[in-house]
Amino acid sequence: MTAWSYSSISTFKQCPKKYYHLKVAKDVKDTSSEAMVYGNLVHKAAEDFIKEGTPIPKKFDYMVPIVTALNNIEGEKHCELRFGVAYDGKDYKPTGFFSKDVWFRGIADLLIVNEDKAFLVDYKTGKNAKYADTAQLDMLAAATFTHFPEVTHIKSALAYVVSKEFIRKKHSRDLHASYYATFEEPLESLAAAEEHDVWNAKSGPLCAYCPVTSCEHNRRR
Repeated sequence: MTAWSYSSISTFKQCPKKYYHLKVAKDVKDTSSEAMVYGNLVHKAAEDFIKEGTPIPKKFDYMVPIVTALNNIEGEKHCELRFGVAYDGKDYKPTGFFSKDVWFRGIADLLIVNEDKAFLVDYKTGKNAKYADTAQLDMLAAATFTHFPEVTHIKSALAYVVSKEFIRKKHSRDLHASYYATFEEPLESLAAAEEHDVWNAKSGPLCAYCPVTSCEHNRRR
């Protein structure tokens, strides 16, 4: 099966047809929205602050207390850390982000490793945490356990830097395999879609923003 990520499986769950055009046929590109561009700038500002000590730009002053508190946590800090995980049907093993055997790809916005403990943070720029999905944290925690065998416990959080909300979770190595099973059902559906080359469209509120203008449900045409 094609290597997957949290964002790609989320796209498939939203609409298999959209996934097909963006990830398989690659005949449609999803142009960056204003919100995506803003989010990328926030991520870059946080990375530069923690990694290089670069001051946070004035327009992002609201996030200074958050990134300062994170930067004060003891441990080895990794910013925008790319994880590649290989899976042979039995064991999960670390591999390169673009390696031929990669099964799962994930990027940790900030990972702090302190001996057998770790702190895992994913920055969010939404106005509030109403639609927070901690399943992303499960997969990143699983990848952390795979790449850092010394880590036994992880405290993770979705950090909503605008609304200053933290959606927290705790992860333990003894539940490692169960975190990888978080997306078992949609992955089985994706494998079936690939096998039979059937990509049915789903109608929903996001059809108004979908770049697949050839779809009968698209409302941008």
